[in-house]
Amino acid sequence: MSYKKIHTSLLKWYEQKGRHELPWRNTDELYHVYLSEIMLQQTQVNRVRDEYYPQFLAKFPTLDALAKAPLDDVLSAWSGLGYYRRAKNLHLSAKEAQRELPQSVDALMQLPGIGRYTASAVCCFGLSQDIPVVDTNISRVLKRFFSLLDAKDKIVWERATEFVNSKEPRHHNLALMDLGSLICLPSKPKCSECPLESECLGQNEPEIYTKVKKKEYIAMELFFGVCIKEGKIALQLSDDNMYKDMLVLPKVEPLEDDFLGSFKHAYTKYRLDVKLYKIEEIEGEIIWIDLEKFEEAPISSLTKKASKFF
Repeated sequence: MSYKKIHTSLLKWYEQKGRHELPWRNTDELYHVYLSEIMLQQTQVNRVRDEYYPQFLAKFPTLDALAKAPLDDVLSAWSGLGYYRRAKNLHLSAKEAQRELPQSVDALMQLPGIGRYTASAVCCFGLSQDIPVVDTNISRVLKRFFSLLDAKDKIVWERATEFVNSKEPRHHNLALMDLGSLICLPSKPKCSECPLESECLGQNEPEIYTKVKKKEYIAMELFFGVCIKEGKIALQLSDDNMYKDMLVLPKVEPLEDDFLGSFKHAYTKYRLDVKLYKIEEIEGEIIWIDLEKFEEAPISSLTKKASKFF
């Protein structure tokens, strides 16, 4: 199969239909590209673009500024994005990188929280290196295009390497990413709008290449106490994996009296039923936070949501 014509069609489609407005696609600042890739893991593009990416850069405009910032400030800026280990690894990587990110895939993968995809994305999108990038969207496109049924990641990366447009690697990979996001959808792909349709080996049965295991969720009930004195609220440092190192409301046993309210909350694989109670005493170490500065503290989105009850 000759790729020259296919590459041309793909780049023409990207020029006309690609998401060129995304700010991290309009910069060659490596730190900005890296930050966007970490944020986009498990988070919708629009939320990153409109809220978290610009706000985070306003607080930590450089890798050096991020490295020098206290972890609590970083976690506070990350509040609401979830998967807080990303923020911790981002902070650790900034410290280890010492003002400048490495410029090779292998070197980047030595930093905390950076796997093959992120390292490849940073090198390709930030430095235009002639390498493949394979995320979920690109993997789906390649599996269908090459008719790769039940292919392991190693095979997909090999095909991606073979398929890279060495003259335009950055735009090539961004085009494949957008194609997967906008056209080559998990179900009901828009094949008639795809620039690769004429050469796609899997177009007749596209959905057999994207079998997804049904997600299983864990239901949990959580009980928290709300203790407010002299304009301050009592919080504790979380020691569980869900919100480790974040400030949370103290856990309590379910009470019969002083019920404040309840709400639903989703976090990764958990579906939570949260109940709040007014309390006067707390066991364990307490951190008092001024209510006026509550939103600025390193708290989780769950704890923020609870604030409407006090």
